[in-house]
Amino acid sequence: MQERQNNRRLYFQELATTSRKYYLPYIQAHKAIKAGMNILEVGCGDGGNLLPFAEMGCCTVGVDIAEIRINDATRFFREAGAKGIFVTCDIIKFNHSENSFDIIICHDVLEHISDKEQFLAGLKRFLSKDGIIFFSFPAWQTPFGGHQQICRSWLASHSPFIHLLPKLLYVGFLRLCNEKQETIKELLNIKRTRCSIEAFQRMLCKNKYKIVNRQFYLINPHYEVKFGLKPRKLYFLLGNIPYIRNFLTTSCFYILSVNTVQKTIKMDKNEE
Repeated sequence: MQERQNNRRLYFQELATTSRKYYLPYIQAHKAIKAGMNILEVGCGDGGNLLPFAEMGCCTVGVDIAEIRINDATRFFREAGAKGIFVTCDIIKFNHSENSFDIIICHDVLEHISDKEQFLAGLKRFLSKDGIIFFSFPAWQTPFGGHQQICRSWLASHSPFIHLLPKLLYVGFLRLCNEKQETIKELLNIKRTRCSIEAFQRMLCKNKYKIVNRQFYLINPHYEVKFGLKPRKLYFLLGNIPYIRNFLTTSCFYILSVNTVQKTIKMDKNEE
């Protein structure tokens, strides 16, 4: 297990750094961010992604089902002198006025959700008329798309592609590495709820979302602060080859809208 999995303050600071340097500018390229705007993050964890928006004077709201993460987010924001509202809740049951958020952030949360179509359908009710949604997630087939970095053993946490093994072999390997049953359960849940680029885009089409922009990364921008690796975008040609790109895309960035007048990206037949 990496140190940041135990040191939540470090994890908060790293996420804030990546958000400030990469997520916020990517979003701002498609929607001007101004003080007073309403920002919602779904699956906010410790709140690091929201800190740069709060520093700009935005009204930030974070929702997460884990109470311990919400408590951390509240404490870390207070220590940083930032304002934010954090709520322990399933987003499906989140009680908030409709059409109220200018920007919704969904960072590395999609792969943890069982009913993705219900989730995507429900997000629309929180979005303002001209609002956008920022999604980022790792394609399932990438070397560490199974989130095995949460494992305690060095071997399991540093073994690429093990999440692609058949379930019995995967569980056997994790047990051989003396992983806790709760960790195995979480990893199997991620395996069950896995999501490819093609599956995600089919769900977007079904739920009438428009892809305003998308960007695939060979080297995840968050790897810069985590591992000292310079982010690298996936070559355009590779990014347009269905299925193959899933093995190469460590992070998928999407800007979504439900406004039909905005320019969208034309998808190939395999993605529709």
